[in-house]
Amino acid sequence: MSSTIQSVKGIVALVTGGASGLGRGVVDRLIRQGAKGVVALDLKFPDSSSSVDNVINVTGSVTSEEDVARALVEVEKHFGRLDVAVSCAGIGVAKRAYDFRRNISHPLEDFRRVIEVNLVGTFNVARLAVGLIGRNEPVGTLRGTLIHTASVAAFDGQIGQCAYSASKGGVAGMTLPLARDLASQGIRVMTIAPGLFDTPLLGSLPDTVRKNLASTIPCPSRLGNVDEYAHLVQSIIENPMLNGEVIRLDGALRMQP
Repeated sequence: MSSTIQSVKGIVALVTGGASGLGRGVVDRLIRQGAKGVVALDLKFPDSSSSVDNVINVTGSVTSEEDVARALVEVEKHFGRLDVAVSCAGIGVAKRAYDFRRNISHPLEDFRRVIEVNLVGTFNVARLAVGLIGRNEPVGTLRGTLIHTASVAAFDGQIGQCAYSASKGGVAGMTLPLARDLASQGIRVMTIAPGLFDTPLLGSLPDTVRKNLASTIPCPSRLGNVDEYAHLVQSIIENPMLNGEVIRLDGALRMQP
């Protein structure tokens, strides 16, 4: 492995939200590109998604220290080290701060839950994963990479997205300080802010709604493919000068209110 261009081949990764959507796209691409192994952490895996030799499925929550620690034990037990942690686990709610038609405030518990999973969960994975990544012998000066998932909602939050936008804005906001915290150990930190992607969440919408959403994306005027997200994950791993930054992956989309 060169000290200037890193390689996905032979790496070991932890991917949260790895059962479906963006996370599963990352798992599949890393394995196709020659990763030594991936541990996928998620709340639930499809019955058809059994662990294979180089992909280990671990059921658990990113908000639980015990569950994340258990996933890292599996990483070390099966593969001996950790090079990359990719955080894709996330949830969302769509509620106004106050519903004036029904005279109901946004439930505080819903706001807390979104922050807990999307922001606290991302930090929980980061703070625990770097303990294992930091044990690696440096290649040049680098030991590994954290890649987080924000959203264009961090910047263009829509009506009803107070909780989601706040959580993703937090993920974006901690990217640079985390990169600075970990620089002395040769651990890079990057965040991807995807736009509208063809994930199971959007897959549950009617075709007319999906087409309308796709038409709002300037170019290419379609929903993103999960492998395009995963491709950017690969590019971040391979390019060592990418650090401390948030990359929008949205086809020039700017969300309207």
